[in-house]
Amino acid sequence: MMRKTILISPIFLVVIALFLVSCDSKKEVMIEVYETSASGHKLTLLETFSKGEIVSEINLNREEKRQVITGFGGAFTESSASLLNQLSPEKNDQIINAYFSKEGAAYSLTRTHMNSCDFSLSNYSYTAVEGDTALEHFSIAHDKDDLIPMIKAAQAASKDGFKLFASPWTAAPWMKDNNSWVGGKLKPEYYDTWALFFSKYAHAYKAEGIDIWGFTVENEPMGNGNNWESMVFSPEEMTHFVQNHLGPTLEANGQEDLVILGFDQNRGDLKEWVDVMYKDEASSRYYDGTAIHWYESTYDYFPKELQYAHNKAPNKYLIQAEACVDSEVPAWKDDAWYWSKEATDWGFEWREDEKKYLHPKYAPVNRYARDIIGCLNNWVDGWVDWNMVLDRQGGPNWFKNWCVAPIIVDPEQDEVYLTPLYYVMSHFSKFIRPGARVVQAHKTDDELMVSASENPDGSIVVVVFNEGLSEKHFNLNVSQHTHALSVSPQALQTIILTN
Repeated sequence: MMRKTILISPIFLVVIALFLVSCDSKKEVMIEVYETSASGHKLTLLETFSKGEIVSEINLNREEKRQVITGFGGAFTESSASLLNQLSPEKNDQIINAYFSKEGAAYSLTRTHMNSCDFSLSNYSYTAVEGDTALEHFSIAHDKDDLIPMIKAAQAASKDGFKLFASPWTAAPWMKDNNSWVGGKLKPEYYDTWALFFSKYAHAYKAEGIDIWGFTVENEPMGNGNNWESMVFSPEEMTHFVQNHLGPTLEANGQEDLVILGFDQNRGDLKEWVDVMYKDEASSRYYDGTAIHWYESTYDYFPKELQYAHNKAPNKYLIQAEACVDSEVPAWKDDAWYWSKEATDWGFEWREDEKKYLHPKYAPVNRYARDIIGCLNNWVDGWVDWNMVLDRQGGPNWFKNWCVAPIIVDPEQDEVYLTPLYYVMSHFSKFIRPGARVVQAHKTDDELMVSASENPDGSIVVVVFNEGLSEKHFNLNVSQHTHALSVSPQALQTIILTN
């Protein structure tokens, strides 16, 4: 049976649906296998699979259900939005559709920043009037040129819609003990004002037709080395702010449904934070979950820490809120770079000697694929990338903190480059939908990484990552059906099974 499907704009692929008959049953099961590989596949649907002498087993247990998926996606930043406005309308639409249309990656969980961050064009705040404790002059006018139009374009392109949470990097300097954009702490006398800031922001965005799903309390509350916008909280200070100011303010203003995520920094410090956040019923009351970042290591996804955080609050969200290949200028139209161990990160040069082992050179594709699968297998329910779009320098970034994004653009030439990272994100976001349940996947080949989920419509999605340099052969066993498959060297596969 043949059918044609448009996959990822602007690449159009002919999709052939494969019907494989189970070894144990006459009942037909439709299976589609999409692969992205170092050899050139880009979310390509495979028609045939080779046979091998060594065959491993992947066994799914659909009865062993785990966390419910919140979504996958990336962040709306002023840097990304400003770049879209420098492109032609056609290229702008191409990027928005690539991320948000059903034919594209169908992003379902997104983030943005409140006030400026390093991926802004300059320092700015919605509360520019010093001493305005009632926030009578609160204004999001700054966002109306770039950021809000990008979010609205994404809304128009998204068939199923997406959740959007917002994060502050810092309050305006006049609210802080060091009167600076960088570092310092929120003065206690402004805790109520800062809580009101969140409420005002949600109301202002709603007036623009954009519903905010929730917030993280503070991006990287442990600081960022005093490099760009930041504001420091200890676990106790953040929990005090949430328990006695932010939560009650949102509740009093009829916004109690807005999600509050605590922490929002690297996984290595999770235990210290969740022990305070979820110490007792009072401390836990307004927290809906925990946000995390991946920058503690280029390869370790910290399964023990993730499991600890889940067990501490098993009914709350555990969301990866930010990840990117940082401290790098992105390679332009060079797919091989994204598959090779050429990239570094901040820790390769700057980490203390006893922790530099956590930051070897790595392949960007491997890091994304390994981390997302590792997170899914350890109770994380949402995974959000950082900037959706950056330029060939890895900016714009006022601090010159260059990073990589899944889509890179050259505004002067009006060119768009969908890097292999874009396809890696699509392997998850396009096929694992909100409301899916992670199910247990047992494998016999330790060199493969595997995660499986069951979508609300009953379809099964299995993601297999082969980081090695040789082809792998395996039997996929699910619900008394066996499917003989293979995965290319250095390849990521998504397998969809439907009755």
